[in-house]
Amino acid sequence: MPTEARITDFEQAYFLGIGGIGMSAIARYLLQIGMPVMGYDKTSTPLTEALVAEGAEILFDDTVAALPQRVTTQLHKTLFILTPAIPKNHPQWVWLQEQQATILKRSEVLGSIARNGFSIAVAGTHGKTTTSTLIAHLLNTCNINFTAFLGGISSNFGSNYFRKTDGINPPVGGEIIVLEADEFDRSFHRLNPDLAIITAMDPDHLDIYGTPEAFTQAFADFTKLIRTWGGAEKPLPSTPKPHGAALMIHESLSLQTPDHVLTYSYGLQSTSAVQAQQVHIDQGDFCFQYKLNQHEVAEFRCGLPGHHNVQNALAALGVCHAFLGLPINQLQQGIATYKGAKRRFEYIHKTSQYVVIDDYAHHPEELNAIIGSVKTLYPNKKITGIFQPHLFSRTQDFAQGFASSLSALDQLYLMEIYPARELPIPGVDSTWLLSLVSNPNKALVNPNSILTQLSENPAEVLLILGAGDIDRIVQPIQTLYHELETRIQ
Repeated sequence: MPTEARITDFEQAYFLGIGGIGMSAIARYLLQIGMPVMGYDKTSTPLTEALVAEGAEILFDDTVAALPQRVTTQLHKTLFILTPAIPKNHPQWVWLQEQQATILKRSEVLGSIARNGFSIAVAGTHGKTTTSTLIAHLLNTCNINFTAFLGGISSNFGSNYFRKTDGINPPVGGEIIVLEADEFDRSFHRLNPDLAIITAMDPDHLDIYGTPEAFTQAFADFTKLIRTWGGAEKPLPSTPKPHGAALMIHESLSLQTPDHVLTYSYGLQSTSAVQAQQVHIDQGDFCFQYKLNQHEVAEFRCGLPGHHNVQNALAALGVCHAFLGLPINQLQQGIATYKGAKRRFEYIHKTSQYVVIDDYAHHPEELNAIIGSVKTLYPNKKITGIFQPHLFSRTQDFAQGFASSLSALDQLYLMEIYPARELPIPGVDSTWLLSLVSNPNKALVNPNSILTQLSENPAEVLLILGAGDIDRIVQPIQTLYHELETRIQ
């Protein structure tokens, strides 16, 4: 695979796994700049249907014979882009390697695009999508030109890709590019951001990293890749002075960073450079006083609930106010009007009678965050959760953590493990995980049985949790609760 390959060297692109959230964002970018886009995916989804409507040619047959003729006859003119989710024995991938075609990983293409601008990269095991999507929303609210590659569908934009070109040029050299720095498969080591954020480093993907220590070291290695830019010696607005690279990191994290990286903490502690004080709930909204270098700046009202989202908002403010110097009044408007990303604390149904929230949480710490936030918002209501574990290896590695998190629910419905790219691990299944949960109010369910269960015993506050295909039951549950409300009326 030639490391010097650039997008501009090719006339067309073919994606192996075009329907993935990260892959489809790149496909949308290439379509927008006028490059013909084709690709394979396993099944048709709303995302692939949207790509077809936008001009992509997509097939759902993995055989070599299914490859478009314009691809097989113009291999040297085609850039092939690969997602880590594609199995190594995928017939098209195997054949393309035999033909010595140029095949780049998704992260390599994203890194190549980002190096042409001023990139803001959000890393961390939790909060990447919410924080990066919020930064993009704030830039848009402030009328700043940018391009964003997002790990979820922004509810404000209705897409995982957004490019603004009719606004104000940013106060930095080059186009602002907002993206997620994904730790899976060491993808974030393909990036060279100008400004980075690390939200969390709870161990994950131990099937790749082996140990928690190696996982943490990967984040330390990521900070070495941050580029020098002209920013602020202190995180104060509108005081640009050349220095080195910049990193915003959550106050709970300890990480050895290189000398050229100026590191600033954010969080609720009074010692953090960017902090929130006086966090309280007002009319169902989380509100806080934003402080920068111990100075009170302004009060903010979050568009998304939860203490974890207050901290995600702080990270975004650290970038947009402390480093970019964007106007406080517009940032207040942006934080208040932020609707989040699909499947990130997304209200599916919300009335005085019933509340249904859909969330991507698939790690014990993510489950702790959302369950804790919902209990704060609804202290006198019974909290029921439907959870689908994601990956056999993750379930095995963090079984006790999952059991502890799920035990905090008043009622748990557990679905079978979503395997994704993995083969089963003997003894690791949802029956085993359920046995570890201390809460006696628990049961195994499937998509059909949970609908029956909810129809007969509707949960007053229901959480739909997980990163697999549990999203397929969201619409049926939304419909069910709408019918329940209609009956009550």
